[in-house]
Amino acid sequence: MTTFDPNAAAAKDAGIFGLPHTPADAGLVLLPVPWEATTSYGGGTSDGPAAILRASHQVDLYDGDVVRPYEPGIAMLPEDPRVREWNAAARERAARIIEVGGDIGDDPSLHAALASVNEAGAALNRWVRDETRRWLDAGKIVGLVGGDHAVPLGALQAIAERHADFGVLHFDAHSDTRDAYEGFTWSHASILRNALDAVPQVTRLVQVGIRDFCEEEVDYCRAQGERVHVAYWRDLTRRRFEGETWGALCRDLVARLPRDVWITFDIDGLDPKLCPHTGTPVPGGLELDEATYLVGEVVRSGRRILGFDLNEVSPGDDEWDANVGARLLYKLCAWTLASRGLCALQPR
Repeated sequence: MTTFDPNAAAAKDAGIFGLPHTPADAGLVLLPVPWEATTSYGGGTSDGPAAILRASHQVDLYDGDVVRPYEPGIAMLPEDPRVREWNAAARERAARIIEVGGDIGDDPSLHAALASVNEAGAALNRWVRDETRRWLDAGKIVGLVGGDHAVPLGALQAIAERHADFGVLHFDAHSDTRDAYEGFTWSHASILRNALDAVPQVTRLVQVGIRDFCEEEVDYCRAQGERVHVAYWRDLTRRRFEGETWGALCRDLVARLPRDVWITFDIDGLDPKLCPHTGTPVPGGLELDEATYLVGEVVRSGRRILGFDLNEVSPGDDEWDANVGARLLYKLCAWTLASRGLCALQPR
């Protein structure tokens, strides 16, 4: 048997990051969810998981923060073809709703299309919940790779079956707390509202990088009281202009989280130079190192990352978005495994 060499080039038939692990022997299992049914601006995120898998073979495995994060095993499951079939059918029907901006009036065919899309979204939520539950029952840590940002609700529901109290750290340009955007109950623009409404075990939501939002979302988040803290990008930027360090700001954000944390990462939380093909890019945003530093502070504080999702990577016509997505995914894996005591931290 050939011994795995972490310094060598990835074999063509290797798994995610060029690793030899299978889901059965991996400590962390990645669930691809090629779904973008309600995407209303740029598309392509359903191709994100496959593009990230291809790009991941170029990621060097040595990590400056975590010692050999590949050793506990990281494996990506194959895509379930049913999800692509559901997505294609739902996206075709959703396009008719999106074309009229959600104003379906009394048109019975549009009402039927909307009901069908909402039923498909509910089915996807159940599938994600059941798949997440299956791998949690097998003793694995689970990460999701989307797809648009609608995908993680089922995973949060599965986590809530095991944890009565956990927080969500949310990276995004958008608040994603709209109420059934364009009529879609399970919209990518409603994921955090759905999570707060449907998963009471989420006792704290900390949103970072938010810079594009509507008044409804501001009002909704304020009404949640201490359950929701929104770190608007303009406020973080102002505080840095006035002399606060990024490290101090991160420690303030981490202090607002409970011990157990799920990370939900919409890649458009980053500066769009890092993700130019994402569905809804917004000027401003985090550098990759700023985002991963914050995740690292979660771990260094002694908190535990229960799992994560990475969404809205759209490969576009080159490999750049997938390249960035693959590197962000590796850091999310590394910090998650370290938080669970499966890897040591590199000395500072």
